[in-house]
Amino acid sequence: MAIHQDKGDTVIPDDYINDVIAREGGYSNDPADKGGETNFGITVATARAFGYVGTMQTMPRDTAVQIYRQRYWSQPRFDALAIVDATLAEKLLDIGVNMGPATGVRFLQRALNVLNQQAKTFPDVAVDGGIGPMTLTALKAFYSMRGVDGHRVLLGMVTAQQSVRYIELAEQNPTQEVFEWGWQLNRAFGVMA
Repeated sequence: MAIHQDKGDTVIPDDYINDVIAREGGYSNDPADKGGETNFGITVATARAFGYVGTMQTMPRDTAVQIYRQRYWSQPRFDALAIVDATLAEKLLDIGVNMGPATGVRFLQRALNVLNQQAKTFPDVAVDGGIGPMTLTALKAFYSMRGVDGHRVLLGMVTAQQSVRYIELAEQNPTQEVFEWGWQLNRAFGVMA
């Protein structure tokens, strides 16, 4: 796996970002997509927030990569999470791109809280969608206690919540059913190393 060293020694796995871009594809302006106009999976609103002013059809891939690095990897602190569990960090990156970075983190935090044996093995963490010291400490404590099986269970619990969230989105808005198969195949169950 290629690891990119960014300024400030933030570890960024280029392979993860390349995989996300491959899943997202190129330019799209599907009227059924609530994200609206996108290129490489970056919405026009996100591109503008990061200073891109050109047309979405001509947005360079490098611009998308930089947005992914900053908005979907470094800001939510998935780089810190990757030091503990790179596969889980990759999963949360993908969820973050599709549902917002805090969503996947909340899935993780909820799972940790019900796996801590009523706070006997490590304290509950706030389900706030942020990767902070308490979430990282809880994750390390859980893995110390459960090992490889803990990784499988936790990744499965995060994936299950992601899958159910996609079902809920389509139930709440039937126009989103057109995306359900792809969400489940390529997102929920496609990122499960």
